Amino acid sequence: MLPAPRLALVAGEASGDLLAGLMMGGLRARWPALQAQGIGGPRMAEHGFEAWWPHEKLAVRGYVEVLRHYREIAGIRRQLGERLLAERPDVFIGVDAPDFNLGLEEKLRAAGIKSVHFVCPSIWAWRGKRIEKIRRAADHVLCLFPFEPALLQKHGIAASYVGHPLADAIPLEVPRAQARATLQLAPDDTVVALLPGSRRSEVQYIAPSLYAAAAELQRRRPGLRFVLPVVPGLRTMVDAAAAPYAGQVEVTLVEGRSHEVLAACDVTLIASGTATLEAALFKRPMVITYNMHWLSWQMMKRMGYLPWVGLPNILCEDFVVPELLQHHATPAALADATLAWLDQPARCRAVEQRFLELHHRLRCNTAQAATDAIAKILQA
Repeated sequence: MLPAPRLALVAGEASGDLLAGLMMGGLRARWPALQAQGIGGPRMAEHGFEAWWPHEKLAVRGYVEVLRHYREIAGIRRQLGERLLAERPDVFIGVDAPDFNLGLEEKLRAAGIKSVHFVCPSIWAWRGKRIEKIRRAADHVLCLFPFEPALLQKHGIAASYVGHPLADAIPLEVPRAQARATLQLAPDDTVVALLPGSRRSEVQYIAPSLYAAAAELQRRRPGLRFVLPVVPGLRTMVDAAAAPYAGQVEVTLVEGRSHEVLAACDVTLIASGTATLEAALFKRPMVITYNMHWLSWQMMKRMGYLPWVGLPNILCEDFVVPELLQHHATPAALADATLAWLDQPARCRAVEQRFLELHHRLRCNTAQAATDAIAKILQA
């Protein structure tokens, strides 16, 4: 067996921290004395990760939003790169966050430090020219989706399909009754989950529209229950979004626990991102939405290749669930789409079956597969 390696990791937001934390369970099982340091969050810390900076520092999305934080983020990357070049870990693993990680990986790889990129950038959906940067940056790419390795290998990039760790972590059969009991929801409550995203910029732009939609739904159907899992550290922003709707709608806020909320709900209004895949793995009907600074939206929409933005729709290659984005995400439209799910139980059962099939496709013990791939890189 190889001696315990020294790894450096960067996970740039809550979803990356979740993915890296799940992967680190496999790494720690193989190498109990593993050393892992860099940028990460609480899920990684549970496995002994030492965070030099918290992952929230990189949790920014949208061109305008990134520009506002550019100096701080660039400074962190420069300091991190200098420290890693001095300490020379056995392998650097960049977890998603390609705008931050690929440039750092390229610099480290040029200096002889092996680099792995975990989560193939969505070159099949947008920014396809990024493939050249991936080729320069990564010795190996760990792919979440089965079609990605062949795409990368066509361009001379070594890659492995490791499945999605969330598919391993989330049970095939949803523990709905248990989740409802934990959240103090009655078995016969009709529950709408509101998930406005995990980044500050997402909560800023999306939480107000979700509250407006919830108020509209409450007006049309007074018996509904609303639950919103709050990302740690963002409670103040959520409270600010809720303030204009005081007296119009009651939303139960819970700290974290998004998986319990998704397991318990009947339908979710949810920001596009990794959370939509989590909702699909919990077999939940959903309405995907997104909103950002208008200039960021104009720039991003011109670079898309696919008719879908939500991961469940991309993976199913179909509009399995509705997407209401930017100016289409009005309170009335979001409420209409949500009630359509609640009023069509046969449609809900059909989408649950589609998501169960997707769950089986993505489940292949990611922690073990990723650990095996990293062990081979260490031995090379």
